[in-house]
Amino acid sequence: MARKYVTLAEVAEKLGYTNLTPNVDLTKVKVYHRSINRPAFQLAGFYDYFDTKRIQVVGRAENEYLKTLTFEERVERVEKMFSYKFPGIILARGIQPPPEILNLALKYDIPVLSTDHSTALVIVEIIRWINEQLAETTSLHGVLVDVFGEGILITGASGIGKSETAIELVKRGHRLVADDVIEVLKIGEDLLMGKAPELTRHLVELRGIGVVDIKSLYGVESVMEFSPINMIINLEEWDGQSSYDRLGLNEEYQDILGVKVVSHTIPIRPGRNLAIIIETAAVNNRQKNMGYNAAQALCDRVSEEIHKHKEDMENGVGEEEE
Repeated sequence: MARKYVTLAEVAEKLGYTNLTPNVDLTKVKVYHRSINRPAFQLAGFYDYFDTKRIQVVGRAENEYLKTLTFEERVERVEKMFSYKFPGIILARGIQPPPEILNLALKYDIPVLSTDHSTALVIVEIIRWINEQLAETTSLHGVLVDVFGEGILITGASGIGKSETAIELVKRGHRLVADDVIEVLKIGEDLLMGKAPELTRHLVELRGIGVVDIKSLYGVESVMEFSPINMIINLEEWDGQSSYDRLGLNEEYQDILGVKVVSHTIPIRPGRNLAIIIETAAVNNRQKNMGYNAAQALCDRVSEEIHKHKEDMENGVGEEEE
């Protein structure tokens, strides 16, 4: 179940912001909104579309504008904005507020935080972290591996060889994200991110061998903390009676948290190199996303040949002379 809010204390701790209003209890300030607001319009007096659930971020532009105002104007503008009771203000670029601003913050119980980071970086890191914390989540069984920049979720029955395939991919230069249990977060409308639970991070269980630490065995370049989930590869025992896709014209999808993810079923039989198959599937998926579909190209070629042959027959080309 997704969290409904984060506290401003968590934001300050995780992102390293300094609290300039220590008398305000940040643990009681709840943030429900995943985005932020830069209050330039509000400081200029426009409040028709002021979302008071958002954290306010003040950068150089807002600060320089306040400097153009007289003391009385500045106090009046800031006090009006504070009266709307938003969660708090974050001052970027190490901006230090004048005493009258801090006094107003204490009067309205509005937290003021500070950081040396640029305004753009503050916005990005706040949105990213809050989105991650408030994201809808679920857990899946499988192995998540980054292959050529594509997040491949390998699924299948217990003991079918998911972990062994992941280690073979790691040996070929790819990176492990999670084994056995994968925590999936829905970031935005159509983006899924997968990561390992902290307890099992970088660990893989091999039947007959036990638990191995991939990071210790193959180095830090062999693991990732998280990865998008771009494709699902489902491994299953070869069944001669089953019909497997041979062209790839019709994509199959699996629904995860309301997001459709491309899914392929790979039959297992002796002699098949799963690592190479998965590498090829990853590159092919990227190629499709870039606009080229090999199966569709083959279909178009065949259609062209049939059309050409039909035209030749209609024009009498190739008929034997009497």
